[in-house]
Amino acid sequence: MSLITNLLNEQHIFPNLKVNDKEEALTTLISSFEDEVEPTILEAIQLSVFEREEIMSTGVGKGLAIPHGKVPGITQSYAAFALLDPPIDYQSIDSKPVSMIFLLVGPKQSNSLHIKMLSRISRLMNDETFRTSLQQCDTSQGIMKLFEEEVQEYFSN
Repeated sequence: MSLITNLLNEQHIFPNLKVNDKEEALTTLISSFEDEVEPTILEAIQLSVFEREEIMSTGVGKGLAIPHGKVPGITQSYAAFALLDPPIDYQSIDSKPVSMIFLLVGPKQSNSLHIKMLSRISRLMNDETFRTSLQQCDTSQGIMKLFEEEVQEYFSN
């Protein structure tokens, strides 16, 4: 089973992302995969994530959004993370601005793994102390290290 930290790497982590809106934030995160997937797959990822946002905002509250999509034509999952400065309006369920975005895209045919990964991300990010620690990081390396430590501690219990 792939862990969150197997999907996330420093080139997909943005410690101080300055964007104007949700669309720009999502486009920036999705674009970080361009060295790993073909342009047609990148377009499919973008379409999937934006279609999901049209159904209902993935702004889950507490300053966090977990946009996601299932994409035909890919065989593995991809993840990206950003700390936004300043926070942006995301039409979140609590109507508060979003300062953290964790993007997850996975293969269309791997529904159960996708749901399991979303659940793990949600549980991990629900920890207020962890979110506060993340917001105090200003490097991709520092954020990645925090994720690795938190995942190891959280899922080893």
